[in-house]
Amino acid sequence: MHLAYPAVLSALLFCTGLYGVLARRNAILVLMSVELMLNAVNLNLVAFDVWLSKAARNTLHSGQALTLFTIAIAAAEIGIGLAIVLAVHRNRGTSDIDRLRDTAESHEDGTPTDEADEKAEAAA
Repeated sequence: MHLAYPAVLSALLFCTGLYGVLARRNAILVLMSVELMLNAVNLNLVAFDVWLSKAARNTLHSGQALTLFTIAIAAAEIGIGLAIVLAVHRNRGTSDIDRLRDTAESHEDGTPTDEADEKAEAAA
């Protein structure tokens, strides 16, 4: 198999993940897109390791070892990221990234965050 096939597939997976990170508003979908990007990198690491091992017989397979390390880091990242998203969803009631950013900016200004806060201030 040529090196171009997994490299092109990896590029397509990475671009799909990058689009997901830039276009999605849901935090869980953003985390899934980051995982897709990491898997594209893992595919590249293994493909180049196999390609380089054909050239030299005595190799250490460092690409495959680095892939296992990346998988372990990705598992820890998704666990912590999902815990943060669930905690934010419990406190704020949404996991929409744009709404979370807007509420964080409005708390800094001292302006009300929604209609209920506006009604409470108008009644007081």
